[in-house]
Amino acid sequence: MMKYLRNHFTRLFLIISVLIYSTATAATETQPNQIVNAFHEVLLSTMKNAKKLGVKGRYEKIAPEIEQIFHLPLMAQVSSGSYWRKASDKQIKQLVKAFTHISISTYASQFDGFSGQSFLIKGEKVGPQNTILVKTQIIKPETTPINITYVTQKIKKQWRIIDVLLNNGISELAIRRSEYRRILKTDGLNGLIATLNKKADQLLIE
Repeated sequence: MMKYLRNHFTRLFLIISVLIYSTATAATETQPNQIVNAFHEVLLSTMKNAKKLGVKGRYEKIAPEIEQIFHLPLMAQVSSGSYWRKASDKQIKQLVKAFTHISISTYASQFDGFSGQSFLIKGEKVGPQNTILVKTQIIKPETTPINITYVTQKIKKQWRIIDVLLNNGISELAIRRSEYRRILKTDGLNGLIATLNKKADQLLIE
């Protein structure tokens, strides 16, 4: 009888432990609007200190957040289309590195000052292919708000941004893919890698 009770309480303890762990994990899981909010916070902080930081300082400040919040390898894959499948492991690494470089450089060069801007998260809605769309606005005093929608997807149990829809709903990845296709046709994957790195370096010149 005692052995039965011990086994019963042991099983009960294990069940309760699993339930507590599952509840805690669900409660602490970062949601799509939270990763977007974290990105906005680092952008605002960077903008408010833009002149002091300089373009290279802004790059260093936002780089860790962008690499953590965006799924840059997937975005590079989508942007390069069929050339990704034909690429060697070395070329893929170089392309992801170059894509990361140009992505961070673009944000560092564009968000170069602060004049009262704020970010507003308008809400979420379910998107295609298991995505969640986070609708936001950049609000600047006395101007029309700019609508930006972040496309997020859960990858390896973590929500990541995989695309950005600009004011008129055009996909940033679609724009890049169109631009990259012309370069890939004439110069190949190595040419695209060189072009992205060159453009990124130019953006970082004060």
